[in-house]
Amino acid sequence: MTTAEAIAKLEALSDEKVRARNTRNGAHDNQFGVKLGEIRKVAKELKSDHELGMALWQTGNIDARLLATLLVKPEAISADEMDEMVRSETFPQIADWLNSYVVKKHPENEELRQRWLATDHAMAARSGWFLTTERIMRSPEGLDLSAILDRIESEMGSVAPETQWTMNTSLAEIGIRFPEHRDRAISIGESLGVFRDYPVSKGCTSPFAPIWIEEMVKRQG
Repeated sequence: MTTAEAIAKLEALSDEKVRARNTRNGAHDNQFGVKLGEIRKVAKELKSDHELGMALWQTGNIDARLLATLLVKPEAISADEMDEMVRSETFPQIADWLNSYVVKKHPENEELRQRWLATDHAMAARSGWFLTTERIMRSPEGLDLSAILDRIESEMGSVAPETQWTMNTSLAEIGIRFPEHRDRAISIGESLGVFRDYPVSKGCTSPFAPIWIEEMVKRQG
């Protein structure tokens, strides 16, 4: 499938309700408003196609970029290219898919994590804290959790909202997974108050770290 054909396929799947929701959530006008499930179906049809994925990414179209994250091969992207892709996107939905499906699987993700934790670029820092959360959850060996909490305590209240989201996730996961750090994680969350008043749908857990930590610990029994 050519880039033009893929774009035409996405345009045919446009949905005004999705487009309006995307716009409310910070999306720009270069979009069709395709349901995420439909994007996944297109990706399943196309399977892995790195060249097409990269071409779709370069269009800047929101739906094309979402599809691109499901088509590209992380190992075929250089660290500098990965950095450029992360910095080029501001829509959180795309950033989250890029982090989950590409950044996390990149062979140099630890080097990128450290690079991004040293920048004040909101979206790069968002990815750096996403990868830090992945380390906390899956391979915490070698991480200085006390130092991470120190940094969260001193910075989370003033960083950009895009960065706050994944930094807060790191805070919550430390509190959930490490009992010896739980009280401090809860205390930091209470003191900073980040996401304390975040609107939450019925049945969903608040992203406010103290509530999130206590709820998840309770579920663990």
